[in-house]
Amino acid sequence: MALKEIIYRKESFKLSYEMLNPNAKKGILILHGWGSNKEIMKQAFGKEFKEYRQTYLDLPGFGGSSNSMILTTEDYAYIVKLFIKAVGLNPTIVMGHSFGGKVATLLNPKYLILLSSAGIKTKKPWTIKVKIATFKLLKPLGFNKIKELFISPDAKGMSHEMYETFKNVVDEDFELSFSKYKGSAMLFWGKEDTATPLYTGEKIASIIDNSKFYPLDGDHFFFLKHAHFIAKVVKSSSE
Repeated sequence: MALKEIIYRKESFKLSYEMLNPNAKKGILILHGWGSNKEIMKQAFGKEFKEYRQTYLDLPGFGGSSNSMILTTEDYAYIVKLFIKAVGLNPTIVMGHSFGGKVATLLNPKYLILLSSAGIKTKKPWTIKVKIATFKLLKPLGFNKIKELFISPDAKGMSHEMYETFKNVVDEDFELSFSKYKGSAMLFWGKEDTATPLYTGEKIASIIDNSKFYPLDGDHFFFLKHAHFIAKVVKSSSE
């Protein structure tokens, strides 16, 4: 593991990363999803891209990377661009899971690999709508502690900055950003995914002109048991 300090908007970000096969000519950058870290991505793909210089990065506020600012997805992408330049990377392939898929898309790589990417707004279940309405009703009455009853599991235990960041990115409509991507995209999706349902992947695939869609058995973390297949497709399609 290594640390790289990045200065963005006069703030310091200490970014934790790990690089495998540093002397390989071909490079791949792999980004994790919200609430996760680089370790789960390395666990899945560390042994699968042996011919590539693999870079696993903890996004700001996750794993071993710091964050003391309220950020947007665009901020994350800019920070990662600064990291790529500072470390001297030239990744022709960028892979992103869930929230990391949105960041990867904004990096505009030659080959974009999306693993159950976030970015398509989904209809909220009736129970969630009731919770939101109840929270809005009670908040003006001073029931601040009631917040813990309604906060998303993905946001519990976060700092103020990360919670506000979560609110910025959790329900974004990323369709325009997907439509602007003009490289070659490969989308892999869990058929039983409830966080980013299968139909959202199908929609992203229809938005990106040059894309291929691969539905696979499993939930939001389907890639843990399909890493070999994913890597095989990526390598054969990007050479």
